[in-house]
Amino acid sequence: MTASTAAAIAAELSAASAVTILCHVRPDADTIGSGLALGLALDRMGTDVEVAYPGNEALPAVLGELPGRKLLVGESEVRGHPVVVSVDAATVDRLESLASVFGSARKTITIDHHASNVGFGDLDFIDPHADCTATLVLQVLDGLRVDLDVDVATCLYAGLTTDTGSFKWARPESFRIAARLLDTGVDARRWSRALFDTHPFAWFGMMSEVLGSARLEPSACNGEGLVYAVVDQHSLAGMSWSESESVVDIVRTAVEAEVAAVFKEIAPGRWTVSLRSKDIVDLVPIARAHGGGGHRQASGYSDEGTADEVVARLVESLRP
Repeated sequence: MTASTAAAIAAELSAASAVTILCHVRPDADTIGSGLALGLALDRMGTDVEVAYPGNEALPAVLGELPGRKLLVGESEVRGHPVVVSVDAATVDRLESLASVFGSARKTITIDHHASNVGFGDLDFIDPHADCTATLVLQVLDGLRVDLDVDVATCLYAGLTTDTGSFKWARPESFRIAARLLDTGVDARRWSRALFDTHPFAWFGMMSEVLGSARLEPSACNGEGLVYAVVDQHSLAGMSWSESESVVDIVRTAVEAEVAAVFKEIAPGRWTVSLRSKDIVDLVPIARAHGGGGHRQASGYSDEGTADEVVARLVESLRP
């Protein structure tokens, strides 16, 4: 594992005739947007490219509309080229069934912005100060000296706007990057509406049920407070798993709690837990204690058991 620069990774990719790009499980806009942007650029350079993510779930509809989707291949169709790039995965475990594809490559590259990522590739470009992986991919594209057209910029913009919460917690550099992307012709109104403000009607019922069962633990986190909600499979009936992602952004608005947690049942007895904090609490040690990781104010982990069991494990760990 070698800490690398965007230029070093660009040099490796420019010399490759075929590249596999891997996104993390249950992909969000940053991992898919980063993967497709890099894939599109390499494809236009004449490189044989495939982009994939683990699992058989269909992409959320909006992500399936991103430019470059022609490069996506199913999990079982991945060939595994000599050079494999992981984008936005904090650990190799986030590649799940495709981790073996990464591990068997002649040259492995990781591009990521999670603070908990200690590096797991031959070349690691990891910057926890970046707001999203998409901005790091842009640096690699600049190293490749490819033209930043509207299709590539749209994929990068999707990652940037979602990982900054529609720029609510963006660093100044992200606004400068956003302006550069928009200058290519990215339709910001269309993509902001699609990414943040579009849900099936059933989503209203799910949100009503989930928020109605939200609980507050004022003494948790040394008195800073915890608010949490549970999204079980029953609540998500008839909807894609991605519809649960918006719950934490509403739960976190509770003024009495510094930390918000949303427990999402992705399969019977299998849960992902999203953690968010406002200012004070560093979530990385909390997530790591439960086998996960992430950023200071946005982390997560996986757990197994009943809803009561997984909730109790977190709540007990945060009580004084």
